[in-house]
Amino acid sequence: MATLVIDKKAYVVVPKKEYENLVIKAASKTAAAKKMTLSQGKKLAYKLIDKWAKEK
Repeated sequence: MATLVIDKKAYVVVPKKEYENLVIKAASKTAAAKKMTLSQGKKLAYKLIDKWAKEK
């Protein structure tokens, strides 16, 4: 790992493999998408359809 200074800003240079591991680690910490039951999904879909219909 090396540090570069360009226009008074510090940048860190890391090897590609190390960067990919950091990206994977960060992605694993993100919250998973919320899962819905079929009835909840249907209710949300109808709600969104009504909202979009009112906009037009």
